[in-house]
Amino acid sequence: MKRIVSMFCMFSIAISIGWGNPVKDMLERIDKGASSKFKIEKTHAPKDFFELESRNGKIVVRGNTYVNIATGINWYLKYYAGINLTWNNMKADLPDVLPPVKVKERRETDAELRYDFNYCTYSYTMAFWDWERWQTEIDWMALHGINLPLAAVGQECVWRNMLLKLGYTSEEVNKFIAGPAFLAWWAMNNLEGWGGPNPDSWYEQQEELQKKILKRMREFGIEPVLPGYSGMLPHDAGTKLGVNVAEPELWNGFTRPSFLLPTDERFSEIASLYYKELTKLFGRANYYSMDPFHECENAGDIDFDAAGQAVMKAMKEVNPKAVWVVQGWTENPRPEMMKNLKTGDLLIADLFSECRPMWGIPSIWKRDNGYEHHEWLFCMLENFGGNVGLHGRMDQLINNYYLTKNNPLAKHLKGIGLTMEGSENNPVMFELMCELPWRPEKFTKEEWLDGYVKARYGADDKTIRAVWAILADGIYNCPFGNNQQGPHESIFCGRPGLNNFQASSWSKMQNYYDPTSTEEAARLMLSVADKYRGNNNFEYDLIDIVRQSLSDRGRIVYNQTIADFKSFDRKSFKAHSQEFLDILLAQDELLATRPEFKVGRWIEQARNKGMTDDEKRLYEWNARVQITTWGNRTCADDGGLRDYAHKEWNGILKDFYYKRWSEFWKTLQDVLDGKPEVKLDYYAMEEPWTLADNHYSSVAEGDCIDVAKDVFNRVFGK
Repeated sequence: MKRIVSMFCMFSIAISIGWGNPVKDMLERIDKGASSKFKIEKTHAPKDFFELESRNGKIVVRGNTYVNIATGINWYLKYYAGINLTWNNMKADLPDVLPPVKVKERRETDAELRYDFNYCTYSYTMAFWDWERWQTEIDWMALHGINLPLAAVGQECVWRNMLLKLGYTSEEVNKFIAGPAFLAWWAMNNLEGWGGPNPDSWYEQQEELQKKILKRMREFGIEPVLPGYSGMLPHDAGTKLGVNVAEPELWNGFTRPSFLLPTDERFSEIASLYYKELTKLFGRANYYSMDPFHECENAGDIDFDAAGQAVMKAMKEVNPKAVWVVQGWTENPRPEMMKNLKTGDLLIADLFSECRPMWGIPSIWKRDNGYEHHEWLFCMLENFGGNVGLHGRMDQLINNYYLTKNNPLAKHLKGIGLTMEGSENNPVMFELMCELPWRPEKFTKEEWLDGYVKARYGADDKTIRAVWAILADGIYNCPFGNNQQGPHESIFCGRPGLNNFQASSWSKMQNYYDPTSTEEAARLMLSVADKYRGNNNFEYDLIDIVRQSLSDRGRIVYNQTIADFKSFDRKSFKAHSQEFLDILLAQDELLATRPEFKVGRWIEQARNKGMTDDEKRLYEWNARVQITTWGNRTCADDGGLRDYAHKEWNGILKDFYYKRWSEFWKTLQDVLDGKPEVKLDYYAMEEPWTLADNHYSSVAEGDCIDVAKDVFNRVFGK
């Protein structure tokens, strides 16, 4: 008996030091042999924590979960080794002897839940990811403390199985489920079928992919949030199934699914069938995400209280311990829906806490009583539509987060969330957000940036610190009262007109920074660029900052050109309109130097998911439409969806945006020359690009530093 106990203890110790655990495997993916340089110790504790210390030439990382241990490793890499792992580079060359931790460091957090993703992220960024890309993302999540991500891959597989069992044909199912680039808005009850029909192979590969994702998440101890059931059915369900449904309305020109009334006698049956198929494919979860009435301003006579009770009851029948996760966005969650739900059964993601918090502090979406007795998460939305652009609310994010300390309206705060519509941008903001739970005392952005810059570039450079001081006081410090959705949108990406400002219909842009400040920041970055050749983080940031300076210069030149036209100054108009087009093409040339800023990368991801030529064409069409017209003519023009997900990327700048602008300037030049004004049909100009299949490379072209210098000097002068 003693021998058995001894063997069991040895097995427990083996797990604690990292034999066969996910943290060891993650370290090996970062740098082969890295796991031998760390000693991993997993131990019990009442509060989430990690500890760092040196012992016998190794770095000891201790924590009460694998995610917290991974967070500690990331903290060590950043603040002791000067290594910043980021989305486009999750590998590092660790030194043979790691820098020691001279004084043991321990960090704790009360933010026990750290959420990740928005449904939109799954379409704007992750629509065509493969397992290799997902594996690095899960590593990134663990390193940044994420333990509660939305896990929406393959939800369409569940729906297909359920609808077939309800009597729908395969053809009818395919008319209901959206295509790969539009699944998010189908899942949020906004549209049906657009982008489809999906081939059988799509469902097969997504089911397999989700199973790999969930397996890895669970190895880390990460709790996946699976999509639950809240009443969505095809728009014809009332007739097809003989059930009582709320009449579907239009969403920006799209027909919406119907909503099965919770009082209908078949609600429980259909919900049970959904969860049965979900569990069969992906297992049970402790958290389920459901957003009934999403962006549904006219909800008619729906009994919100009854709806909430029915949705909760169906979920609890699957797992009595499960928690319903709901997005705090516009009218949702309806107070009437929440009022009779128990504390602990509902978790609300306050999606836009850094700008429009609902939880009780001043904002245009303030709820006087916050979320009442329900638990919630402080979230950062940061990006809409996956748009490209430097952007952040550093002071507001820090201030709003620390206002939760000792605030009665925040007593049910359970953690934080990253709820971006598009990912892989503005890494500085996500690093800042993920560190907030581990920093108990309020700090200034200046204090934090000092450490960030050293970690980001592996060096303490006063010139680069000056760059970030400019950015942090300007473009990364969108102030209170400015409610714009995401970055200042590139003037190049909007449909041309005489009064261009924002590119999309709903961005609510307001000027808040001096556009010449990004020119100054870019000039400083370029002045030290030769010292950082080969430094991935520096080169990425250099291109992004120079890109922003060109975009801001383009906006200035646009306004000058319009003023020339209104002043009937033909000579100046001709010069400025040509300068505008030259900057646009220079931007295209600049962005070719990094794969992250190439449309070819996005299209290649899409085509790689296809098993046949037809499938590749379908997925490429999905990819092209999403970032341009978004929908058909009605949805793009009347619905206002065109350019919502615009991208300032190489390839599309030259072949799509340039053509719109050159035609527009030509029509104005014709007016100045006394010719009749011509009204341009932009959709007719745009649709051919969405249907094309010309090749775009995903490989970087040219040396990014040399090209950045050349482009910048051409636009601004030396």
